[in-house]
Amino acid sequence: MTETPAPAGPQGVSLLGPADVRRLAAELDVRPTKKLGQNFVHDPNTVRRIVWEAGLSAEDVVLEVGPGLGSLTLALLPACAGVVAVEIDPVLAGLLPTTAAERAPELAANLRVILADAMRVRAADLGEPAPTALVANLPYNVAVPVVLHLLAELPSLRRGLVMVQAEVADRLAAGPGSRIYGVPSVKAAWYAAMRRASAVPRAVFWPVPNVDSALVAFTRRAEPEGADKAAVFAVIEAAFSQRRKGLRAALASWAGSAERAGRVLAAAGIEPTTRGEQLDIAAYVKIAKAEAELGE
Repeated sequence: MTETPAPAGPQGVSLLGPADVRRLAAELDVRPTKKLGQNFVHDPNTVRRIVWEAGLSAEDVVLEVGPGLGSLTLALLPACAGVVAVEIDPVLAGLLPTTAAERAPELAANLRVILADAMRVRAADLGEPAPTALVANLPYNVAVPVVLHLLAELPSLRRGLVMVQAEVADRLAAGPGSRIYGVPSVKAAWYAAMRRASAVPRAVFWPVPNVDSALVAFTRRAEPEGADKAAVFAVIEAAFSQRRKGLRAALASWAGSAERAGRVLAAAGIEPTTRGEQLDIAAYVKIAKAEAELGE
């Protein structure tokens, strides 16, 4: 049976369908690898929905990590001022401009492709204008560190929508008191307000992953004033390294002793029996500031 071609998108953009994705992969002899966390989206309706949920404006410059064969890239181009695509695979990075030229000829000039590891990319590598939104189907094996790195490295990112493993989406968006609230939840909250958006069915990927996927949306907010991020993150890591213990015990090694940890917590106005999973980012900032002020 002949597969119906993917319908054209806005401004004459021809989106990729399942047959297109497999054909491009075969032509390039590309086999998606677990090492790079590659699962290509091949459903036009899914990429349209992602772009719609991202809430982009015509002025946004979108950063896309791991564009792969270009399914999402093509849907993004008509919705914003430009797309900066960071791809670690040189074969895929080399193909993307050609795909854009063939399927979005009027918008292909708005695409910049950067051959780089998103975990190591710097703001200077991405050129100008700087990206204002992150929209991506992130490699599952590095999703959290990539999000945290990009939020730290690119203050220009004001909002974003990323597709990740469903349980990772839940952790990033979790709030204090939840059993899945942890280090990623609190560190992400330093930079932005996170919320879990819609689920994404497995069938829209090739190859079909053995895990569920979901979208996480974020909106940048001002970082806490007068706080040292490294110091705050050190407190977070210490608190969750022994999450079943009260903070006086969990922070003993970080503070130098349980007794000193108790004094720091008292200065921060936090009960020593409180556990790390009960505190929001503001409370961790108070602890870090109290420790700095206590000195010794």
